[in-house]
Amino acid sequence: MIHYHGGPMWPENAAATIWRGRHGFVSFARPEQLGVAAEVCQSFAVDNGAFTAWSSGKEYDFKGYVAWVKDWMHHPRFDWCLIPDKIDGEEKDNYELVTHWGLPEHMSVPVWHLHESLEYLDFLCRAFPRVAFGSSGNYSRVGTKSWWTRMGEAMDSICDEEGKPPCKLHGLRMLNPSVFGKFPFSSADSTNVAQNARESKRWHGPYKPPNTITRGCLLADRIEAHNSAAFWESKPVQTSL
Repeated sequence: MIHYHGGPMWPENAAATIWRGRHGFVSFARPEQLGVAAEVCQSFAVDNGAFTAWSSGKEYDFKGYVAWVKDWMHHPRFDWCLIPDKIDGEEKDNYELVTHWGLPEHMSVPVWHLHESLEYLDFLCRAFPRVAFGSSGNYSRVGTKSWWTRMGEAMDSICDEEGKPPCKLHGLRMLNPSVFGKFPFSSADSTNVAQNARESKRWHGPYKPPNTITRGCLLADRIEAHNSAAFWESKPVQTSL
């Protein structure tokens, strides 16, 4: 499984060290360190930034995102990009965005939102080589009882009798071993390292890592010590992380 660590990470020299030899995830909403990720990461993927635009009440710059992706899509370490999505939109809105996207399918990843239908998930899995799972609606908080139930329904719906998914799956904001360890994900991302490496107050005990770089590398190592499940095994719902 590929562990994508989201940025930006500050100070910038910390980003260069923590990302080196790993995999980066850079948002269109915060693109300032994409050059760093492209230089030091094994590979990088890009987020469409739709959630940031939605949460801030700003109009989404669709044309700007397409141009940005086109600028980077031929870089040798570019993996894939998220197709723009409407966080609070209806299923038909996101279907429209997916079907009119226009860039090559092999590097384009649609988002299936957990509040959308299982039929739409099946369509995406048949149409694209990779599909991202996005927590939304009543399932917006990763790890709740309703979230686990919905994820179980989705996996039961698309996986075959051996628990194998029909395409590669990516977990958005799911780079927690307690989460990705339960699903046959090919990749997952989070900004856990970026958020927690800088805050020394979150680290306790007499042997606290002394600086951002050390904390970030330690967090990333701990996450990457774990892998995703090899197949989906339907089981009783997990109610908390």
